[in-house]
Amino acid sequence: MKAKEIMVRQVYKVKENDPVSDVIEKFIKYRISGLPVVNERNEVVAYISDGDIMRYIGKHDDHVFGSYMYTAVVKGDDEEFDERVRSLLPMCVMRIAQKKVIAVDAEEDIEQIAAILGKKRIKKLPVVHRGVLVGIISRGDVIRHSFQTLL
Repeated sequence: MKAKEIMVRQVYKVKENDPVSDVIEKFIKYRISGLPVVNERNEVVAYISDGDIMRYIGKHDDHVFGSYMYTAVVKGDDEEFDERVRSLLPMCVMRIAQKKVIAVDAEEDIEQIAAILGKKRIKKLPVVHRGVLVGIISRGDVIRHSFQTLL
């Protein structure tokens, strides 16, 4: 079975210049937790997930670096939680999105897709054809298509 046979063709996505508020709105409206980020040619340039949002709005601890000659403190957060949440909304999505995106070709075998999702511990894979986004495959898609005839 190939990626093109099990992928979801209706892919919610955001453009690389969109604000994070667009991401949050789609997360809430469509009950999803991640989105491919595309350029004007519909090529995947990044991926943003709920984890990226959590890393930004979560508490950042102070870090102390020291040696015999000096000690430096890198301050974690100057902003309160509510301020971090508000300041994230107008921010460009590319500022916090993951730029190293693992994607699969539409002709990729389901066995390889399962291996990638498992080994990389990721939830979804964008599916591309000639570099252009054509679908998305989740862990659930692989499980449904792998076991539906056996149960």
